[in-house]
Amino acid sequence: MEAGALVGRDTLPAVLADVEILGVSIQMFGLFFGLNFLAWGAVASRRLVELGRPSDWAYELVFVALGGGLVGAKLYWIVDNGAELTFAGLLSGSGLTWYGGLAGGALAVLAWVRWRGMDIPHLVDIAAIGLPLGYAIGRIGCQISGDGDYGVPSGLPWAMPYPDGVVPTDDAVHPSPIYETLSMGLLAYVLWRLRDRFRPGTLFGLYLIGAGLERLLVEFVRRNQAELAGLTQAQVLAIACMLGGAALLAVMARRSGGLAVPA
Repeated sequence: MEAGALVGRDTLPAVLADVEILGVSIQMFGLFFGLNFLAWGAVASRRLVELGRPSDWAYELVFVALGGGLVGAKLYWIVDNGAELTFAGLLSGSGLTWYGGLAGGALAVLAWVRWRGMDIPHLVDIAAIGLPLGYAIGRIGCQISGDGDYGVPSGLPWAMPYPDGVVPTDDAVHPSPIYETLSMGLLAYVLWRLRDRFRPGTLFGLYLIGAGLERLLVEFVRRNQAELAGLTQAQVLAIACMLGGAALLAVMARRSGGLAVPA
C-alpha cells in the first residue's frame, strides 16, 4: 500500500489553524491549550476531595500553573531561539515550549504550595496525572493546527502529508502528535488507576520515567536535528527526566522500605 493511501492529500482535511466564533478568531492550538488546563482542574478537584482538601483549591492551582507555565514556556523559547524579549512577545500565542512550561509551572505551583501549606508529595502526584493528560490534549491541537511538529517521511499506511501546515510538506510523514496523544493519554490513565496503590510522591517518579521514555522514542521519528551524540536536545532532556525519576523512586524506596502502600 502506498504511503498515505489511507489518509492522503486528497482526503486529509485542511489544517484548521483557527476558528471564528461570534466574530472572534480563536487559535486551535490555544483552544486545546486551554482545554488542557480544564482537564487539569477536573483531575485536581477530584483528587483533592479524595484527600480531604477543598475542591476549590483546584481552580487556584490551575490558574497558578497556567500563568507560570505560559511565562516559562515563552521565556524558554526566547532564550533557546535568541529572540528579543518584549512585552508583546510574551503575550503572543506562538513560541511556546513544553519543557519551559513545565519548569515555569512547577515554580509557580511550589509558591502556591508554600502559601496553602499543602504537602508536596500528594501535590506532585496530582501533577503526575495532570501533566500527561494535558500533554495528550495539547498534541491534539498540534495535529489539528498543523503546527509543524510532525515527523519524518514514512511508508507506513497511516502516514499523512501536511500540505497546509506551518511547515508544509506534501510527503507522507509520521503523524507524531497522534503518537504522543495516544501514549501520554495512556500514561495518564495508568497513573490515575494507581493513585491509591503507592506512597505519595511515587506517581511523580513514574511519570518522569514514562514521559521521558515517550519523548526519547518519538524523537526518533520527528524532524528535529541531533545535537549531542546523535541525540536531539529533547532526547537529552528526556534521559535526564528518566534518570531523575529513577533516582526519586530509589530514594523513596530506601527511606520508606518500599513504594507500595502497605495492605
